[in-house]
Amino acid sequence: MVDVLGINGSPRKYGSTFKSLRIALMAIEREGLDTELINLVDLDIKPCIGCLCDEQKACRYPCVIDDDMRELYDKILEAKGVIIATPIYWFAPSGLTKNFIDRLTALENMIFVEGRSWLEGKIGSVIAIGNDGGGLNVVSTVIGALNCMGFLIPPFAITYFEEQQDVLDNLELLVELANIGRNLALIIKKVAVKQWFDQSLREWVEEVRGEIEREATRIRENEKERLRIITRLIKGEQLVR
Repeated sequence: MVDVLGINGSPRKYGSTFKSLRIALMAIEREGLDTELINLVDLDIKPCIGCLCDEQKACRYPCVIDDDMRELYDKILEAKGVIIATPIYWFAPSGLTKNFIDRLTALENMIFVEGRSWLEGKIGSVIAIGNDGGGLNVVSTVIGALNCMGFLIPPFAITYFEEQQDVLDNLELLVELANIGRNLALIIKKVAVKQWFDQSLREWVEEVRGEIEREATRIRENEKERLRIITRLIKGEQLVR
């Protein structure tokens, strides 16, 4: 059983959102817990169709939509915590991320079926990464949704970044990301915490950021079809449907 799921809501599986999430997950692993990173772009997750607006109890587990979310539901139910990392798309989470959050309603709405949200007590954190503004709006929206679903939110559970810079070059951000993972892990482990923000993680993130860059590079090199399309678009070539 995986302790913490990292949900990557970016279609760029090697980009800054991925790198940010990996720092947080590695900080969790540093505390002795197991993690799994899931790329939403690899899954077939259809939009919510709003069953509960017709009949409240129609929205329940398992969701009536038969897609990859069914397997993901079970992973979420088994895990103790979830970190959602999303790019910032027009001051909001990506469409991949929003579909995922909407579909969590099937677990939250069990409160009207069995009297309890099946997400109650899960630990949740949010990361938003983009080249432009809107980060605060994104993390506020997503963390607000998680809290209303029953997630427990640790101290220093959110961060966002709005610059055209590789996140691995921003040491202050990396320390924040590491603390997101550390604090989530400490709550899961039920550790008595005297200080939630640990500045000493600075040395650790300096050591591991090279490893994350190499991992991102390997993933990018395997995204051959995406890179082929991007290269042709740069050259101004017409894509054949």
